[in-house]
Amino acid sequence: MSLLLYEGLLSGVLMKNSIYIRRKLKVLVTNGESKLPNVYIATALKNIESLGFTFSPLLMEQVQTLSVEAFTSFYKELVTELKKMIGAHVQYSPMYPNFPEQVMDMSTAELYINASIHYVTLLLPETEAKERFPLLDNVDLKVIELGSEEDFHQMISNMIRANSSISFIDKEDIEWAIANIEDVSLFLPNAIPHKENMSFVVGTLLKYKKASAHTVSPYFKTATDVLRLAVALSEGDVSLASSTRFKKFKRAERRFLLGLLENCENITEDMLRYRNRWIRLGEILHPAEYETRFPKANHAFNIIRNNLAFETFNGKVEAALLNRDVLTAKTLLMTRPGEFARRLDHLLRLCGTEEHEVSSILEGFQSVMGTVSTPVLLQVMAHFKHRHDHSELRTFFPKGNVAKAVGIEHTLPLISEHSCLAVVSMCEEALKTRFAKLPGLGKVFLAEQLKQYIVPFSQRSASKALRTLVRGSKVDLPEGDVLRFFLWWKEGYVNGEHTDRVDIDLSAVIYDENWHYKEHISFTNMRSRKFKAYHSGDITSAPNGAAEFIDLDTEAVSKNGGRYVIMSLHSYTHQPYKDLPECFFGWMVRQHPRSGEIFEASTVQNKMDITADTQMCIPAIVDLQERKVIWTDLSLTRDLEYDNTIEANQTGMVLVGKSMTTLVKPNLYDLFRLHMEARGELVENMDEADTIFSLDKGMTPFDIEAILAEYIA
Repeated sequence: MSLLLYEGLLSGVLMKNSIYIRRKLKVLVTNGESKLPNVYIATALKNIESLGFTFSPLLMEQVQTLSVEAFTSFYKELVTELKKMIGAHVQYSPMYPNFPEQVMDMSTAELYINASIHYVTLLLPETEAKERFPLLDNVDLKVIELGSEEDFHQMISNMIRANSSISFIDKEDIEWAIANIEDVSLFLPNAIPHKENMSFVVGTLLKYKKASAHTVSPYFKTATDVLRLAVALSEGDVSLASSTRFKKFKRAERRFLLGLLENCENITEDMLRYRNRWIRLGEILHPAEYETRFPKANHAFNIIRNNLAFETFNGKVEAALLNRDVLTAKTLLMTRPGEFARRLDHLLRLCGTEEHEVSSILEGFQSVMGTVSTPVLLQVMAHFKHRHDHSELRTFFPKGNVAKAVGIEHTLPLISEHSCLAVVSMCEEALKTRFAKLPGLGKVFLAEQLKQYIVPFSQRSASKALRTLVRGSKVDLPEGDVLRFFLWWKEGYVNGEHTDRVDIDLSAVIYDENWHYKEHISFTNMRSRKFKAYHSGDITSAPNGAAEFIDLDTEAVSKNGGRYVIMSLHSYTHQPYKDLPECFFGWMVRQHPRSGEIFEASTVQNKMDITADTQMCIPAIVDLQERKVIWTDLSLTRDLEYDNTIEANQTGMVLVGKSMTTLVKPNLYDLFRLHMEARGELVENMDEADTIFSLDKGMTPFDIEAILAEYIA
C-alpha cells in the first residue's frame, strides 16, 4: 500500500472515530505493517487511565501493528475526544482553588467580603493552590473496544431507522455520514419508520445530492410528510413543535413538493392540522400556477386559504364524544387504530358502568391493535398498568426541541380494575405476537436493574452526554460519601456576535422525603455545616472559562433528614445556553474527597452539554434514600415562578421534583421481558446466555440507537 493511500485511509478513520468513540466507546484502527514499540502503548495506556479509560486486548493487539507516526496521530485524536467527553479538555479554576477545605475554614465575613469585591471588580481572591495528596479513589476503568466499518455503518443505520424521534447530535452524526461516506447504501435502510427522521434524512440526502426526487418519492404518504420535508429543506424543526421560516424554493423544488402532495391521500384534512403553516408555504409554492398539473393540491390550498367548510375525521369523533355516543366514536376510531389507542382511556371513562359498552370498546380495540405502533402499545400498556396507582401527579413531556416536563394533578375518574387488566393483557399479547416474528434470541439473561431505566420513545431534545439516558431513568450511585457536581462555561463570540458578560450559577436544593425544603447551596448560601455541603465560589464572568463546584456529604444530608437533591443551573445574565460558546455540567462520586485534584477526570460519572434555548436547567435529581441519580435533562423557562434564583422558584422546583421522581413510563425490563417471552428462554446465569440484557454487558440502557431500531420497531 502506498504511503499516500494509507494516510488517506487513516484520515477517514480519524474522522469516524470522533463519532464512534463518543457513541459506542469503540474505535477503528486501520491495519498497519509495523511493530509498535511497547513503550508507546504502555505510555498511552497509563495516560488514558488518568482519564478513566483503557484499551481492550483486541484493540491493544491492533494498535501494535501501527507505525509510530500512525499511532501518534491516532492517540492524539483519541485523547482529544476522550477529554471532551468527560470535560477534561478545559482548565478548572474555581474562585477558591483549595476547595472544599478553604470554604470550610474561612469565616463568614471573609466569604462575604471576597464575594462583594468580585461582584464590583470581577477580581478573584489571590490564593495560592496547595499541593494535594494523590488520588486514592478506586476507579473502574471504561474499556475502549476495537470496532469495525460494518458496525459503524450499522450504528448509523440504527439511528436512521429508529422508531422514535432522535436528538440534535444524532442528526449531526447522520449528516456527517451522508456527506462523507460515498456509498450511502452501506447504512441507508430500506424503510425509515419515523416521519420526523424520514423527513430529515431525505432532506439531507437531497442537500448533498445523494438521492434524486424520483428515488425519495415513495417515502411520502401524507401531506404532513411533505410539510416536514419543506421544513427540513428550510433547516427548521421537523417535529413541527415550532414554526419555521420557509426558504424561497426554486421552481424545480416547488414542482417537486407539489407533486409529492398531489400523490398523497386525504390531503385537505391533513393540511388543516397545520393550516397557518400551509398558508405560508403556499405563498412560496404558488400552487395556482400549477392547477392543471396538480389540481388536487391546488384545490386543498384553496380550501385552507379561503377557510371553506370541510368536515374532518377529528370533528366527527369530537362530536360523538361530546354526545357521549361511544359506539359511534368507536366505529370511527377503528379506522384509525393509533388514534383509538390514544383515546381508549377517554372512551372507557365515558362508558362508566355500562358493561356492554365497555366490552364493545375493548373488543373493537383488540380487533385493530395489531396495526398500532409498538411505542404506542407500550405506552398504553404502562398507562393502564399503573392507572390506579396513588400518584399525586401525571407527568407529560411536550413535543419539541426544548426538554420540558409538565406535571398536572392526577384527577382522572376511576375505571374498573378489570378493564385496566384486560387492556394490559391485550397489549402484552399483541406485542409478543409481533416480537415472535423476529429472529430468535436463544437463552436470555435479563437483569432486574433494568426496571430503573425508561424506554426511549422521544430523544429529540436529549442533550449530548458522556452516557446519554432517557429522562426519568435512575442510575445507582457508586461507592463514596461525597457527591461533587461541576459546572464549566465560557463567554465569547457566537456566530460573529459577543455574548457580553456571562454568569451561570450552580445550585443545589435539599428536600426531605415529603418534599419539604431543608437547605440550599448556591451563591447566596455557600456552605452548610449541618449538611456538610459547600460551594466553590460564585464567578460572574468567564472570558477564559469559569468553573463552579458543589460538594454534598451524602451521609450528613441523610442524617439530617434530607432525601432529594435537585441540581440546577441558572443563567443569571439571561443568555440562553444555546448562545454560549460552551457550557456543560457533570458529577463525580468521591470516596476520598481530600485526595486528588478538585476535578479528577477518572472519577467523572457523567457529563452533559447544556445547549438549550432557555435560561434554567435541571440536569439531575439525587435520591439519597435509594442512592440513585435520576436523569432529568430538563430545560425550563425563566418564568418557573418569577425570578431566576433558587429562593424564588421553590414551588416550581418541587413540582418538577415530584413529577420526575414519580414518573410512570414503560421500562426496559418489561420491554426486554416481552421479547424474551416471545422469542427466547430465560436463564439465571449470564455465562449460559446467548442474549444478554444488563447494565454493562450485551444490550445496555446506553445502546439507545439499537433499542430504538431493533426492539421497539
